[in-house]
Amino acid sequence: MTTAQHPAELLFGTNLVAMVTPMRPDGAISEPGLADLVDHLLGTGCDGIVVGGTIGEAPTLTDAETTDLIRAVAARAGGRARVIAGVGTNNTATSTHRARQAEAAGADALLLVCPYYSRPTQAGVVAHCLAVADATELPVMLYDVPARTGTAMDAATLVELARHPRIRAVKDAKGDLSEAVSVMAGTSLAYYCGIDELNLPHLACGATGVVSVVGNIAADRNAELIRAVRGGDLDTARAIQVSLLPLTDAVMRASPGAATAKAALADLGIIPHAAVRLPLLEPPAEHRLRLADALATASVDHRNRLVQ
Repeated sequence: MTTAQHPAELLFGTNLVAMVTPMRPDGAISEPGLADLVDHLLGTGCDGIVVGGTIGEAPTLTDAETTDLIRAVAARAGGRARVIAGVGTNNTATSTHRARQAEAAGADALLLVCPYYSRPTQAGVVAHCLAVADATELPVMLYDVPARTGTAMDAATLVELARHPRIRAVKDAKGDLSEAVSVMAGTSLAYYCGIDELNLPHLACGATGVVSVVGNIAADRNAELIRAVRGGDLDTARAIQVSLLPLTDAVMRASPGAATAKAALADLGIIPHAAVRLPLLEPPAEHRLRLADALATASVDHRNRLVQ
């Protein structure tokens, strides 16, 4: 086993997956599907499972459902992967409440998105994040995704938040590599790439790991990518990244990622259904065909072991 390269690696892992929430056609959460998906993620090298994030369809989950999901995933993982609970909302009181619920349900860490819709000032973002970080004893990974929230976390904001002892990492879905390198150099924050298309450049610039949607399908290839970069084998790393481009494109660009990732998992027999909750829709036939072609191009077999 390799030695951890950043202290946060022990808190969150390196090869994280933004897990979908398996559902039945009637919209209820599929408990067998959830168990099989967790087993699949563990079997393909995932060491951190994000529960109730964007790809988990968090806006459509009730508090009780989210708590049950965290508890079920933690029990199934049995310490073999860190369980990171998405608790961010645009209401600070709600977020702190969800953080406490997540801690009680067995989460190992929290994922905290920048407050959305209300577009607070940077001072408001700081106050929100500090309140949630103070609510539990769990380590916090900030989630910077301005395309969804309407508000970016400025570099100065990240530097200020890094002073809190429990704010330890950033899931970067902003894609500003220059800023990421600067913040990593000036703070103790670990960075995790939150854009599958940019996994290689983020890792090459010093990111600790990835939080991947495509990892629902190809966590084993992400693990190989991380190992290659850490070993200084950039030729292999580039080959892995290129091999995943058609799959990444089909999952992330054809339909919403939650829907396409579920469709791929259902096509592979990992989960029983590709059902999503409104306002999401299952991918149309042309997107399913594109996804099937991408799975074939990536040489994913029926057990989801990517052929070398």
